[in-house]
Amino acid sequence: MLGAAALSVVAGVLVTAAITPAVAVAGATASSAISIFENLPSHINPGQLAQPSHLYAKNAAGEEIQIASFWSQNRQMVAYDQISDHAKNAAVSEEDPRFWSHGGIDVIAASRAVLQNVTGSGFSGASTITMQYVRNVLIQEAEMIPDEKERKAAYKEATSTKLERKLKEMRLALQVEKSHSKEDILLGYLNIANFGGQVYGIESAAHAYYSTTAAELTIPQAASLIAIVNNPGALRLDIAENHEANKQRRDKIIDSMLREGKITQQEHDEAIATPIEVQLTVAPNGCEAAEASGYGNFCDYVARYIQNDPKFGKNAEERWFKFQTGGYKIMTTLNTDLQARAVEVIRQNAPAHIDGIDYGAAAVSVENSTGHVKAMTQNRYFSNDADLLTNPEYTSINFNTDYEYGGSLGFQYGSTMKAFTLAEWIRSGHSVNDRVNISARPVNFNTITGSCLPDKVYGYGTWTFQNHARYNGQNTVLYAMDQSVNGGFVSMTQQMDLCKIYSLAEDMGMHRASDQTDEGASNFGTRKLNVVPSGVYNGNDEIAPITIAAAYTGFAESGKVCSPVPIEWIQDAKGENIEFTGSSCKQAIPENVANTVGYALEHYITNGLARAGRSNDGIPRMGKTGTTDNAKDAWMVGGSSEITTAVWQGNVVGKQNLLTWGLHDRSLSMWTQIQNTADGIYGGSKFPEADLRAVQRQQTVPDTTGKTVAEAKAILEAAGFTTTEGEAEDSTIAKGSVVRTDPLGGNSAPAGSVITIIPSTGNPPEGEKDTVPSGITGVTASQAAAVLRDAGYSQVFMQCEGSGTPAAGMTVVSSSPASGEEALTSEQITLIVRCS
Repeated sequence: MLGAAALSVVAGVLVTAAITPAVAVAGATASSAISIFENLPSHINPGQLAQPSHLYAKNAAGEEIQIASFWSQNRQMVAYDQISDHAKNAAVSEEDPRFWSHGGIDVIAASRAVLQNVTGSGFSGASTITMQYVRNVLIQEAEMIPDEKERKAAYKEATSTKLERKLKEMRLALQVEKSHSKEDILLGYLNIANFGGQVYGIESAAHAYYSTTAAELTIPQAASLIAIVNNPGALRLDIAENHEANKQRRDKIIDSMLREGKITQQEHDEAIATPIEVQLTVAPNGCEAAEASGYGNFCDYVARYIQNDPKFGKNAEERWFKFQTGGYKIMTTLNTDLQARAVEVIRQNAPAHIDGIDYGAAAVSVENSTGHVKAMTQNRYFSNDADLLTNPEYTSINFNTDYEYGGSLGFQYGSTMKAFTLAEWIRSGHSVNDRVNISARPVNFNTITGSCLPDKVYGYGTWTFQNHARYNGQNTVLYAMDQSVNGGFVSMTQQMDLCKIYSLAEDMGMHRASDQTDEGASNFGTRKLNVVPSGVYNGNDEIAPITIAAAYTGFAESGKVCSPVPIEWIQDAKGENIEFTGSSCKQAIPENVANTVGYALEHYITNGLARAGRSNDGIPRMGKTGTTDNAKDAWMVGGSSEITTAVWQGNVVGKQNLLTWGLHDRSLSMWTQIQNTADGIYGGSKFPEADLRAVQRQQTVPDTTGKTVAEAKAILEAAGFTTTEGEAEDSTIAKGSVVRTDPLGGNSAPAGSVITIIPSTGNPPEGEKDTVPSGITGVTASQAAAVLRDAGYSQVFMQCEGSGTPAAGMTVVSSSPASGEEALTSEQITLIVRCS
């Protein structure tokens, strides 16, 4: 007993000397050493260990499927009962035989280490498993700091060889022993330890080196893994040259297990005789691994979406760091069944490489009501591997997305723009059955007006455009859409505000894929669309497929547009929901406008150029093809009431004609096949009803002012209208003659609609004269009429400057009476409009 007591005192002194040499040299007492020891930090929080984040998606049956993993440390956390006793016993027997009895510091081991170090008789470590666990926690805390500079400084401190670090380690070990059970400490140690390279934790090590689980480890396997912890770089098992050194360390551990009574002699001998036989399994990491299942470019979109999300961190570096280490479960919006079909269709119809043309193709499907991206694929295989990228069948560019999401600079979108031009046509009061000139012809630039243009007109001189086939004369706007006739859309633009066409498209989410435009362009350095007349029928900006797919959802959703998003929800390692930027939805255009354009786009499928895209099972579809000048790009965009799909194919770089290569007609075919699968999964219903006024044929109401009621009735009915007589109004016009009609003469009305004839009482109207307001010239007739109505003038008429038929979208050049002149509010104001 006296000997044991003396040994304890000596051990205490040696430990004090080992950890506080300055105190010992100074002859300090044990109490002063204890005082220093007690003043050190006494609390440690193991915190969140770096864990892989996983991307999931659901199939059509709603089953969750893991599609990708991201990690900087390959760690899979397990519970205590999920680890083989052999692994636990190997660790304790070799690293800390008195683990179950000491309080965090093994005084005997520390004393032995000091004696051996002082006498030079050998080297012995004094760290207990608890102390090693503390050190690993401090290292992991350093590794979890997003800022690189701060992370390196914290790591240097956590791995310092200074005695102050050892002292801190011991102090914290005591606290850990007080607040945690031995089982939790051993579990933490096995989950946190590095097993070579990026392999962390016993579960990931078992999988990486032996393709098994921690629970199924044999004695020699467990011992070989625990051996790695001693020197991960030199003893890791994925390097064959390390196997002999690992076996030597492994066998030493097996000897320790026998010595501590954890295995029998027979188990010992059999384990020693077992050679190192690894069965390596490479854990998938990143989007290159996901590409094997066809998820590569979608996976990259999700990763970049997180990197660009300000809600996920203060900068891209921090967001990416958190993503790789946070152990997040990210449920994406992808439908794996639709994705598989989209991949199959694109790969079967769009080769990954064609000699002589830098050919690309892409497809993306978006849920109309949510903006959720349900499928995304392209013809080239996705990779960030520099060696693979020398193969032209591979690319690191996602053809579907904007530049900052890994995409290209975008692709010209051709006649798909016509849907937005039609939308402004409807919004400005026109009908799809209005008749317009559809001929290809020279057009004066000054007939194209726009409120955002410097001189309110596009310019001067003549511009000549072509149709894709020979179309001449007058026809309806619906016909112009069905046959995608450029001339009709130019004629429509002459009756609208050019700038408002582009503004409407931008309201629906249309924007350039990047801000890299030609210097000198009006939209240089911005994402705004370039306002040019030819763009109204041949979308001349570069757009990402996901952008136009999301915009077209508005035509199926009564004008509501949701920004595209690839994530449904995110949870951290504890199952708590994590905030991120989801889809933003808004009413982009009026319901009646969207529904009427939807009607025309459905007509394009049933009666127009895209009849091959009709559904086999009767589900209504809407859509529009688009081919750019010289067939450099070819599109098909549209879908059902549930899903909208955009398919693009064309030149990634260059201007090869797809017709020359026999590729021009594949967009519609690929779209149809993908949409067939989408319809099978999500179904579809009738689209909302179009605005009746906007689908009826519009015609100009004849001006019958001053005519007798009988004459007016005959003129109006001869023009195809029906008539009724309203209550007479005071007017200077002769009694019984027509004061006005409702709608007013010169305005448009649906063919066959009722026109109300208002006769005159013959009595001059009472009241004081007012001043005709300003702001009624240089704008469209409909805008001027609104200004006059607000000022109290109800009788507003239109008259052409020269010959022609006036229309509400034409520009007012003067009025009678003119702005600033006095006139009774009951008097007629005539707007003189430019009709040619």
